[in-house]
Amino acid sequence: MIFAIPLAWLQLSKEKLRLLIALAGIAFAAILMFMQLGFQAALYDSATRFHQSLQADLILISTRSKSLGYMRTFSWRRLYQILGFNGVKSVSPVYVGFRDWKNPENGNFRAIYVYGFQLANPTFNFPELADSLDELKLNESILFDRASRSEYGAIATEFEQGKPIITELGNKRVKVVGLFTLGPSFGADGNVILSDLNFLRVFTDRKVGQIDIGVIQLNPQVNPQNVLKNIQAALPKDVRVLTHEGFVEFEKTYWKTSTSIGFIFTLGVGMGFIVGTVIVYQILYADVSDHLAEYATLKAMGYKESYLEIVVLQEGIILGVLGYIPGFALTLGLYDLTKQATFLPIEMTLTRCLIVLMLAISMCCISGLIAVRKLRKIDPAEIF
Repeated sequence: MIFAIPLAWLQLSKEKLRLLIALAGIAFAAILMFMQLGFQAALYDSATRFHQSLQADLILISTRSKSLGYMRTFSWRRLYQILGFNGVKSVSPVYVGFRDWKNPENGNFRAIYVYGFQLANPTFNFPELADSLDELKLNESILFDRASRSEYGAIATEFEQGKPIITELGNKRVKVVGLFTLGPSFGADGNVILSDLNFLRVFTDRKVGQIDIGVIQLNPQVNPQNVLKNIQAALPKDVRVLTHEGFVEFEKTYWKTSTSIGFIFTLGVGMGFIVGTVIVYQILYADVSDHLAEYATLKAMGYKESYLEIVVLQEGIILGVLGYIPGFALTLGLYDLTKQATFLPIEMTLTRCLIVLMLAISMCCISGLIAVRKLRKIDPAEIF
């Protein structure tokens, strides 16, 4: 048993070209799994950036709302009813919608997320917001997301250079008076923030009393779950109350279960696993076939089949670990490249490192288990 690892390594390293091909295949499979898992995490993280930015203990939404991109309005009377509940400190309405943004450089139009809020009750935790509240009181004033994609124009660069930025949002004239940082998602490539009054000026089809999200802040030391239960029991069933964390999960659940994107990324991980398994199986099967005489000799000398099988399994583990290393290194570069190109929050995490490492080792072990079937059939008398 002690000598099994050196034997496994010697057999692998004897055919160096075959070993390099195997490591390249495993590295490719690891990269594929890394990228799919990274894209999936970026999907959920980018989709919930707005949710995370809300300064809220509880959230009120319509029961017909499916996600941030499919919000349904409800009467703000429901929100202000909540002020009568014990433990509630303040409430604030938030408006959400899509409108076409006109690129001031080339005149092209592109849909952009638009968020409206009451200036008296700022609901976002963007550091730049506090310094821009006075400017947002002016008609036509908006804040532009500096992390938006370049298709909207070099807005952040020109604004920081002191140039005036005047363009159109929903066919209404607007002026950029400040910047904030949120970032694109799979649902939209850019974001703007403006006051509730300016929101309604841009969205002429919306009424003042019809809101998308109700932000509820509680007094200190109040249990959010208790207040949530009280509100749920008292309000009609046309609205739904969620904790801040529940609102984040509400969005993630939509992307996981109601769209094909989550399934596609999971399928990509599975395909990477299968590709790696097939590649390693071919390498190990060829190795076993080339060394049948040696295995038969060991078997004739009294070595048990379990020993020979462990040697092949250890070859698989060695391949999995060695192939994982270049795959991990290349993925770091691909993550950085993807982040710069898309502005999506794709980052390497320890959990993902361990998951892919275990998947790489598992697919190599599975390949080894399939390849050792040939060892069970060898008969030393037939070989010699």
